Amino acid sequence: MPKSSDRAASAAVPDSYESALTELEQLVAKLEGGQLALDQLLGSYQRGAQLLAFCRDKLAAVENQVKVLESGELKPWSAG
Repeated sequence: MPKSSDRAASAAVPDSYESALTELEQLVAKLEGGQLALDQLLGSYQRGAQLLAFCRDKLAAVENQVKVLESGELKPWSAG
């Protein structure tokens, strides 16, 4: 059974989009690789869902900021 400090750390809000994405990628690799015990699967899945929601919220916030900067009109991205 995980220690209470382990559970608290896993529920912590990520510092940034990048740190959330890194943690999410690591969780996915463990889930896909079968590296987790059965009793850890549910907690890992729940943490992954939290991280995914965090990343989606961050992306939506940035998109809204871009819309404001572009006077409410989201312009297509052009690389070049």
